Order: sequence, then structure tokens, then C-alpha cells
Amino acid sequence: MAPDPESPSDEAARLVAEMTLEEKAGLTSGADFWHTKGVERLGLAPIMMTDGPHGLRKQMDDPGLTGLDKSIPATCFPTAAALGSTWDPDLLRRVGTALGEEARANQVAVLLGPGLNMKRSPLCGRNFEYLSEDPLVAGVAGAALVEGIQSVGEGTSLKHFAANNQETDRMRVSADVDERVLREIYLAAFEHIVKHAHPWTLMCSYNRINGVYSSENPWLLTSVLREEWGFEGLVMSDWGAVDERIAGLIAGLDLEMPSSGGGTDAQIVAAIREGNLDEKVLDQAAIRVTTMLIRARDARPEHGHFEFPVHHRLAREAAVAGSVLLRNEPGEQGPMLPLRIGDYDEENRLVVIGEFARTPRYQGSGSSRINPIRLGDALTGLEDLLGSHVGFEPGFHLLEAEEEPGQELSAEELVNNAVEAARDRDVVLFAGLPAEDESEGYDRTTIDLPAEQISLIHKVAAVARRTAVLLSNGSVVRLSDWEDEVDAVLECWLGGQAGGAAMVQLLFGYQSPSGHLAESIPRELPQVPAQLNFPGADGHVQYGEGIFIGYRGLDAMAQPVSHPFGFGLTYTTFVIDEITAPDSVVIEEDTPQDAVVATVSAHITNTGSRHGAQVVQLYLGRTGDSRIARAPRELRGFVTVDLNRGESAPIAFPVTRRDFSHWDTASHSWIVEPGSWEFAVGTSSRDFDAQLPVDVEAPPLSHRLGPDSTLAEWLEDPLGAPQLDDPALGIADLLADAGTSAMMGSVPMIRLLRMNSLDDPDTVLKGMLDRLE
Repeated sequence: MAPDPESPSDEAARLVAEMTLEEKAGLTSGADFWHTKGVERLGLAPIMMTDGPHGLRKQMDDPGLTGLDKSIPATCFPTAAALGSTWDPDLLRRVGTALGEEARANQVAVLLGPGLNMKRSPLCGRNFEYLSEDPLVAGVAGAALVEGIQSVGEGTSLKHFAANNQETDRMRVSADVDERVLREIYLAAFEHIVKHAHPWTLMCSYNRINGVYSSENPWLLTSVLREEWGFEGLVMSDWGAVDERIAGLIAGLDLEMPSSGGGTDAQIVAAIREGNLDEKVLDQAAIRVTTMLIRARDARPEHGHFEFPVHHRLAREAAVAGSVLLRNEPGEQGPMLPLRIGDYDEENRLVVIGEFARTPRYQGSGSSRINPIRLGDALTGLEDLLGSHVGFEPGFHLLEAEEEPGQELSAEELVNNAVEAARDRDVVLFAGLPAEDESEGYDRTTIDLPAEQISLIHKVAAVARRTAVLLSNGSVVRLSDWEDEVDAVLECWLGGQAGGAAMVQLLFGYQSPSGHLAESIPRELPQVPAQLNFPGADGHVQYGEGIFIGYRGLDAMAQPVSHPFGFGLTYTTFVIDEITAPDSVVIEEDTPQDAVVATVSAHITNTGSRHGAQVVQLYLGRTGDSRIARAPRELRGFVTVDLNRGESAPIAFPVTRRDFSHWDTASHSWIVEPGSWEFAVGTSSRDFDAQLPVDVEAPPLSHRLGPDSTLAEWLEDPLGAPQLDDPALGIADLLADAGTSAMMGSVPMIRLLRMNSLDDPDTVLKGMLDRLE
């Protein structure tokens, strides 16, 4: 019988044992900008890694920073803002598979993505690369992308770990954030993917967290990531994120990228030879790098290939699915969208306004910039569909389009021409953010559209018969100053190379919009809680809003919004009914975190006249008193249901112990607060078809009481409270009066005992604490 084959990790350990100290140290930094080193004498070949959140960006002749815009042609899929808005993990799994196929065909072993950072502020310049303001949406979407990419033998790299939520001072700033907030908001998507999709690698961020660089943070890279979550892959640095290499290696940073020119390799060798670093630390990092090289070797085909037309169609499908219909007001003849081809002729042409129709904004700027194999625009698609029955005016200047006809006119002439063309016509106006307004490396300063575009919308809407606005932007823009003046608004995000074709399909109803917002759209920027502490000062940014980012904060403050998280219209109608849930849930001390403790069921029917999709969402909120600050409700499940007209389908949401849990900073664990809760089923964070109460029975919460614990904390503790009945303490009389009890609730127990003139109060308190054990 043949022996069992070696696992990659076992083979790696055997090979590392045969390496010299210099070879092991060499593996822990890159060979150049994009390649790892190998060990040729042991048959270990180097591998290539490259950017890939929404397409392969493999640089050609110039491998360094100056070659960012010089990459091989590849399919440019919609950016993460659009992919997150699909709420469709099955679709994203197929997108991931396509990304993996293109990487494999181009001899790239690891794609650097997906990006999982939370959208703390709409001003973050890199929000187009991130999936959502909610960790569940980001985690489920990111896991699907990872599963797809890795299904064809390619590696992924989750980024940027962690709390990298702004571009301002991103290389140095300290994100000062409470542990509960980290666990519940900023780490949760990473945790979900690590546990469910098992990525090959993870990329640490540039910033500090509570004063410690992510690249040398042992709590983050070892205690949480490896020991708690069970991550078995490799941790690499973001490009240039290493501050102190030895400290990083000890903390759990296995691979420094890009090449250090051998400098940090020599530091590691010297530290070991001088007795300042245990060689076992280096061995572990070398084993992890070698394991990745072996996995890449075993998965590498002789001739990788992919079908570009198939990928282009998939890019268009994803662009359609990620577009969110925000407004479609009923008029005398019904809603404006979808348009009907037969309504337009030589005498009644459809008027297209906006340079973005001709010069599409389809991706963000920075390290994720793709060189698309093919790029379409909406204007050409509309002209192909309607022929001479469509007219066009650019309406505003755009830097990328300065050579296009009409761009030589003054801004006033462009607006006047557009307004005259729009008079008494149906208008489709293409607006959005110019490329220079949002990019990696800097943050936005406003959520407004450019002033000239806002003015154009006002003027066109005032004279047009009907106006639909199609938006191209990587993060939310303010709508409240113009949305009520137009008939329809379609948020298309940055839709990739096939975004123009997707827009045409949606405009004329060949496809129905099915996207839902993965980020809230506030009416004004100051409504966003994080703006009080964004982007920080003097090297620190305080996450003072706590868990209240996105809809959690907006809903908690009852702020009016333009459109809530989870919102999205379509061209058909749905009824969600037969919603049921248990009225009580029992959670025991030993119930596992992932154990299903309840199931919420519903039934959905497409009651409209055409095919469509709906995203049904489950939220969970606490209705009883709570000892911690909570959002009114939080997303705990979602299902995207695709139905033909008249079709129905059942829906079931499993609810786990973890869904009821919050992170307790005293015990450093997930705990459940017993009491009154509520399930809410609907189509956004504010639109519900049913809200069902549920009583949760769980082990009573216990404070980790100490000398400084307050009277109120002792009263809440199931073991501490009975001790306060002891007459010798002199506390029972205080508790008899509600006003006095409330006033004294914040007084530490030791001070209370001293004020009661007890003999040796320190010894009395020690005895009370001993009885808690």
C-alpha cells in the first residue's frame, strides 16, 4: 500500500528543516515588487502575487510604483461597492471563479483581495474597494469571492487587517477603538471568512490600532487570528507596511512585501545569531511561506486559459445585479422606468445628457485600476438600440474626455445646449463623481456631486418632460438637494467594463434592477456619527461613535435618510407573508456560538407582472432594557430570492447563539443578555413586513467584580447582589430608598464601605470577593 501523500504543511516543515538560516530568512521578504523568493536547490519556485479585488492587475514592463497604469488586459468586473450591493453570494462566487481563472491563465498565484474594511465614513477615498458598512454583508460577500477564486487553485489575501477605514495618514494613524467595537464591527467580516472560506493569506494594514502597528501587533495577528479563529495561512504586509521587521516577525507577520533589498533578511539573521530572536519564530514563518509556495505549485496548470466572452457577460450580469433603483415615481402613464422603445421616433427623441454616458466612469483609481479587455459605454448602446431616435449633449466637462467633441465649449454653453435639448423631452442624465474625486491615497471632502452637475440636474429637470438620473460613483453621494425634482434615480456605482451595457438593459427593462444598498445614504454628511472624529488629528483617530456606524448610528439617532441600508426598488412587486418565529429561545451555558437556537420563516410571492428579485432581510434587536449601548436592530440574515411573475418561495433564517451575542470587554468573550428581543423581517433596516417579539432565556450576566466595581454592578451580579443583604454592611438601608439607591449606584463598593465606617473595610471587601469564587 502506498504511503499517504504529504500535506503541504508537512512537506513545508520537512523542507524548512533542510534550509540554511539565510534561506529561511530570505523567504520572509519579497524578491521584488510582486514576487516571493524561492529556494531553487529544494525545488521551491517563487510565485507572483498581484492586485485583484475586481480584476487582474498584472503589471507589464515596469514592476514598481511607476507602472500602476501599465497592466495586461483583463476583465474589469464591477468594483466592490457594486458587488456588495448584489447581496448575492452565488453570483459573487462565479465572479470569484472568473477572477481565479484569469489569474491562473497569467501565472499569478495569489490575488490580493477582497477588501473587507467597513465603510465607517462615506468620505473614505477607497470605499469603492469595500463591500459594505455591515460586517455580515461584507463577510458573506467576501467569503463567496474567496471560495470562487480558490476553487481553481488560486490564493486570496483578505485585506486590510484591520481598522483601515480612511486614506488620510493611513501609513501612520492610530485607530483608537474599543475592543467590543473591534470584535463586533471591524473584525467580524474577517472572522467569518477565515472560519468559512479558509483564505490562503491575509494582508495586514498600514495603520496602528490603539497605538500598535498592525504589522507588529501580536494580539491581532496571533492571539485573535490564529489562536482564536484558527487561521492556518500566511500573513503578509501591505506594500510598505513594515515598521520594525523583528517585532513584526515575533507578532506573526510571515512575509514582508515588497522586497527589502535583503536588509530585513540580514536583520533577522543577525538577531538570531546574537541570541535576540528564537530561531523557532523564523522557522514558523518560513514554514507558512513554504506552504503557500507548495500549494501554488500543486495547483499550477500547464496551460491556464479562460473564455473572455463568458467573463464579459458575467461582468455585465454583475453590473446589472449591483445597480440599485432608488426612485421611480409614478406619473400619469406610470413610472418612468423601464422606458419603451416605441415611445421614441424622429419627432420625439430620447435625450441623453452627461459626459459619463460617452466616457464611462467604471472603476476607481489606485492599485486596483484594471486595463479592461473591452470597454463599452451607455451612449453607444442606446444609439445601437434607438438609432437616430436618441440625441446627446455632454452637459459638463470631464478631464478624461477633453478630446471628445463638445468638450471645447464653455461650461455655460454645455449647460445651455443640454437644457435646450431637454425641453419637453424624456431625459436620461448621467451624473457621478469624476475619477479625481475618489481614489486610494486620499479621502473625499464632501459627499456632494460636483456643483456643475447639481446645477445641471436642477435646470434639466425644470424643463424636461421626465428625467431619470443614472449615477456612477464609488461611494454614496448626497441626493437630498435634487432627488425630489427628478422622476427616477438608478445608482449604478462603478460598474466595470460592461457597466454601460448593463445601464441600457436596465433602462429599457431587458433586466430588472435587483440591487439593494449595502451602505446607507444620509441626507446630510453631519448625520453620520463618525464625522465627529474623521479623519482625526495628531496621528490619532478616535472611533468615538463605537458600534454606531452606518445604519446602526442613523437608526439609533432616528435620523431621516435619503434611503436606508438594505433599500432597493425593482420593476415588479412582492408580498412577504406567513412570517413566523418562536416566541422564546433558551440558550444554555454550553450552547456553542454557531449553534442554531431559532429559525425565522417566511413566504414570498412575486405579485407583479414580470420577473424580478427581492432581498429579504432579518434584523434582530433588543426591546428590553440593556446594560450596554445597542443599535435598535442589526442585520442577522438575508436571502436573495429570484422569482418569475406569480411564483412563490419559502424562506428560512437560522439564528445562532452568536446572533444574540455581544462582546463583553470585562470577560473578553461573547455573551448573551437575557430578556426581551425582537425579530424584524423586511426589505431594509427601516421597512418591515413583521416584527415579532421573542423572550431569550440565557445564563445571567455576571460582572467580573473587583475593588472598584460599583454598587450598581454588585446589584446586577447574581452572586454579588445577595451579599448586600448582610446588615453588617449597612447597605440594605440605602437600597430601601429608590432615590438614594439610584444616586449611590455609581459609587465603588470599597468607597461605600469606607463611608459606612466599617472596621477594616478592605478586609470586608476581600471576603465578599472571595465568596464570588
